[in-house]
Amino acid sequence: MSQQVRTRPEGSGRALSEAYDTALLDLDGVVYAGGEAIAHAVDSLGAARAGGMHLAYVTNNALRTPDAVAAHLTELGIPAEAGDVITSAQAVARLIAEQVPAGARVLVVGGEGLRVALRERGLVPVESADDDPVAVVQGYGGPELPWGRFAEACYAIARGVPWFASNTDLTIPSARGIAPGNGAAVAVVRIATGAEPQVAGKPLPPMHRETILRTGARRPLVVGDRLDTDIEGAFNGGVDSLLVLTGVTDGPQLLAAPPQHRPTYVDADLRGMLTGQPEVAEAGAGFRCGGWTATAGDGRLELDGEGEALDGLRALCAAAWTSAGEGVCELDGGKAMARLAL
Repeated sequence: MSQQVRTRPEGSGRALSEAYDTALLDLDGVVYAGGEAIAHAVDSLGAARAGGMHLAYVTNNALRTPDAVAAHLTELGIPAEAGDVITSAQAVARLIAEQVPAGARVLVVGGEGLRVALRERGLVPVESADDDPVAVVQGYGGPELPWGRFAEACYAIARGVPWFASNTDLTIPSARGIAPGNGAAVAVVRIATGAEPQVAGKPLPPMHRETILRTGARRPLVVGDRLDTDIEGAFNGGVDSLLVLTGVTDGPQLLAAPPQHRPTYVDADLRGMLTGQPEVAEAGAGFRCGGWTATAGDGRLELDGEGEALDGLRALCAAAWTSAGEGVCELDGGKAMARLAL
């Protein structure tokens, strides 16, 4: 399903793992959730790799180092090396290094992932505003991050020290549900200082640049679960994307997506990488995918037919997005969605 609701782009009729040379995979909500592998992830990624696709893991979570992430993936049965992992910590460290002198001190509000990334760029992580930092960087530090770390950031920013954030995701998936993400922590400092950080992570260009520099991808496919980071990041980078429904995005959110949040493809999970995505074609006044036909009019979405639920969702998206034009879909799709039990 293309952003313009056209015939298949690269993935027409053949497996996405064959049509694209590199998968740029988000982690939380795509490969694992709460530290455990999501259903079908291990087998699907193994099959894609065996078919020659390069797998790169691109995460906005700046807490863990690439070594730690690679070790975790390997433990889950997904062989990976540190070089296969790209984090927002690496992207923000490069952004900072381009603006401050070599060897400069940077106040860190976050975890080990940020410290390692800063050292990789020749910068010196410090813990206090009294250590004369030339920059402040904030990234997800886990649930145990002390409140006093926010105060240190505020003291430095109030003196005019530039502020950087690895990302601004408001939430992060956990084994127990949706937890506050780095964006929520950034909001604390923003409220206290009135300042705005420079942000590196998805969906912004610094993260895409970091990913392409480190992977050398020529025909990348972004694979994610979030419309406002993964899919928008792919849109901003001008590359195709696959949305999987194993994380935070559900059907109604997808139907209401503005243009920059519309994926090229949508599937239930990572098994979608191993298939050629079905065509969504115009059919009279509507759109047909598989056994379903969707139409839009008078403020409502209608769905007729039967078959695979995902085909119905694909047809509904085509109808909703076409009706919405360049705006956000405001059509009522509740009744149509109920038929799909998604």
